[in-house]
Amino acid sequence: MLKVAIYGKGGIGKSTVTSNLAAAFANMGKRVIQIGCDPKADSTINLLGGEPLRPVMNFMREEDEEPDELAQISKEGYGGILCIETGGPTPGLGCAGRGIIATFQLLEDMDLFAHYKPDVVLYDVLGDVVCGGFAAPIREGYAEKVLIVTSGEKMALYAANNISSAVRNFEDRSYARVFGIVLNHRNVENEMEKVQAFSEKIGVPIVGEVPRSDEIIRWEDQGKTVIEGNPDSEISKCFFDLAELLLKEEENA
Repeated sequence: MLKVAIYGKGGIGKSTVTSNLAAAFANMGKRVIQIGCDPKADSTINLLGGEPLRPVMNFMREEDEEPDELAQISKEGYGGILCIETGGPTPGLGCAGRGIIATFQLLEDMDLFAHYKPDVVLYDVLGDVVCGGFAAPIREGYAEKVLIVTSGEKMALYAANNISSAVRNFEDRSYARVFGIVLNHRNVENEMEKVQAFSEKIGVPIVGEVPRSDEIIRWEDQGKTVIEGNPDSEISKCFFDLAELLLKEEENA
């Protein structure tokens, strides 16, 4: 089973990368689960035709009980991808990271992976603060590989450096490792040079590039990934190439 956590600064395009990667895997015949680990709970929306999914924490808060069926907290989207959103606490009350911890424990209790038998599991994780629940995918062994999404913007690189440092803190415990950087272009000055220098500094390769594209925005306005909207486009090829690279590395591991 390929288990990947996608981290990056808020607003950097993690959900776009994750959902398109999930769609690429699905198009390749893989059984995929995508788990959104962000209180905004918008990771899977473009796999579900633009319809938001009720987060796990909302269910538990509103129903005042834990779900007893997976269907109560998940929905199958494009290509049969099983979509789950952790959500978070009532705004202003409680720790957002606890939503991830509670959800992961619940999914363990429900034997999600044993019952669903996925080929690929993707975790879309907020990377501004890599502590508590937000570190769970890398700390608790849920993910084995980490992709860091960044642009050449200063704060995006700052967050990427924090994420890389956090993952390295767990390396001696055989937890997740950073597989590579995904450059999501924002067309800032000397962007490639800045990200390449950062890549060399932390010793992590750039494994994917996503050009700035109106095509992605156009399809997302329709509640779709670009993979669903136009799988033959050059932008879609970027995600297929990354998916193939991840699978190849997993097979050779």
